[in-house]
Amino acid sequence: MPIFRISALVLLAVRFVSVANAQTDKPFPTDDEVNLLLTQTERAIQQYKPLIDQEEIQMGKSYSEAAAKDRQVVNALEKAVKAFKTKPQTFNGPLGFIFFGWLDDADRNALLCASGASLQASQADTASRGSTLLHLAQNCTYASTLIYTVSENANSLYGKYVEAEAQLAEQATETVKKCTEVLKRNSK
Repeated sequence: MPIFRISALVLLAVRFVSVANAQTDKPFPTDDEVNLLLTQTERAIQQYKPLIDQEEIQMGKSYSEAAAKDRQVVNALEKAVKAFKTKPQTFNGPLGFIFFGWLDDADRNALLCASGASLQASQADTASRGSTLLHLAQNCTYASTLIYTVSENANSLYGKYVEAEAQLAEQATETVKKCTEVLKRNSK
């Protein structure tokens, strides 16, 4: 095949890809959308993080292991937020899914804090202790609700990424088919 035909095919393929990209109906999450998610995550962590210490102090040593796991999740979220802030588009990939999982873990952990504190409050030996534990339960419930809301946003953004990725893959497949057809016609 002469060099002219090969060059023409390469240009045709590039044209197909650029047209396909221009016709993308489902855009990837933008930096602004990811940055909003990161801001929401930071606020949720700021609300939840001090509750982990309170959980450990007020609920006793039996919750030390749970609190340690809660801290691991919060630390992972903080590191991810820091990393995503430097490159927001890394959310659009496997790391975004892992981030969503950590948000889900934090939500569940905060809810476990709330239920454990409520249970201990119902068994408290003094009204003061019961009141303190109920206050912790309320705060953990609020934190859980906030984290859940943030995780819903992360889920929506990640779903947007998956849809855009699927559409892009479909367009690439169509481009390859068209190029293959052109090659078959030109090889005859």
